[in-house]
Amino acid sequence: MKVVLQRSKQASVSVNGEIKGQIESGLVLLVGVTHDDTEKDAVWLADKIVNLRIFEDETGKLNESLLDRGGSILSISQFTLYGDCKKGRRPNFMQAAGGEQAIVLYEQFNGLLREKGVCVETGVFGAMMDVSLVNDGPVTLILDSKQ
Repeated sequence: MKVVLQRSKQASVSVNGEIKGQIESGLVLLVGVTHDDTEKDAVWLADKIVNLRIFEDETGKLNESLLDRGGSILSISQFTLYGDCKKGRRPNFMQAAGGEQAIVLYEQFNGLLREKGVCVETGVFGAMMDVSLVNDGPVTLILDSKQ
């Protein structure tokens, strides 16, 4: 699994002009699933994400986690994270898991985050979504459960 994580002051996702999820302070996650991902990948990523010390403490150092801050997560399914652009001009998405496999793991991942006490908002799996965020920092990280 791959996740592009962005620290955010506020964020929302809408489908056809209707807001489906929104958060105040926290993290926006773009989440991609590939063929050989398992629940083990989701467990590792969920634990890593909620415990990453990427928020400033009182001295301005990145020493606090999402759990320390009590922030929320906006999780967006993003199969294009597995787009291969090495050849030609059009990305190849053969490394992205199919919808049936991906939705199961994506939902497990979000459930694991919720089990850790985090409020998790989502978009609509497989839909064309408009994501809006105010990036905080900016702080943007790429996490890959295979690396």
